[in-house]
Amino acid sequence: MLLDRALYLPQEWAQDRERRWAAGVPEEAAFATKPELARQMLEWTLAAGVPAAWVTGDSIYGGDRRLRIWLEQQGQPFVLGVTRQEPLWAVVDGRWGQLRADEIATHVPAGAWRRLSAGDGAKGPRLYDWARVPLARLQLSAEERRWEHWLLVRRSVSDPTELAYYVVFAPRGTTLRELVQVAGQRWRIEQSFELAKGEVGLDHYEVRRWDGWYRHMTLAMFALAYLAVLRAQAPDGKGAHGPEC
Repeated sequence: MLLDRALYLPQEWAQDRERRWAAGVPEEAAFATKPELARQMLEWTLAAGVPAAWVTGDSIYGGDRRLRIWLEQQGQPFVLGVTRQEPLWAVVDGRWGQLRADEIATHVPAGAWRRLSAGDGAKGPRLYDWARVPLARLQLSAEERRWEHWLLVRRSVSDPTELAYYVVFAPRGTTLRELVQVAGQRWRIEQSFELAKGEVGLDHYEVRRWDGWYRHMTLAMFALAYLAVLRAQAPDGKGAHGPEC
């Protein structure tokens, strides 16, 4: 289910007063990066008391160190994608230092990989090989020792050279299997967008003004939530429109 929305305003738009006026962009709307918009929505969501066991997202968000630090300060566990170039602190071969994610991954022992499903897809379980490497932190307080930092690495079964990387902030004792399940929730996000586009016309708009976009997105999200409730309440769990609703 989709909870919130924010319109990304490119920097050139944010600095163009005539274009802002024509589109009805509010004076207080300033340029913000996508990770900054994500943080704003997370702040509102958490402040509203919406339960969130984990936060997950792709490398656009995982690559923003300020967002990761803010989530840690909130005590909010996350599994966020990063690129192979992401610099991370780790102890490798007995030496503490900053290395790229792909360089850290080369030190994963052959026997450390585990084949696990990241969730079911259209063709069955999404099986990959997974491993994790602890990331280093200095001078941890008693509170900070309640948490663990990991680099989670996903390897393709069919092509072992195809790797994906995630930075993890998790309660101490969290299992690899649970981290894999959280990483797999990103597919559900994509599924939610596809469902919203197909069922309630999330992307079927031709608006020229700021308020028009927000009205359309709000109504589409409300309609999707309504369908989700109907499906959940249906005796067979499918609802009037079948399993795709």
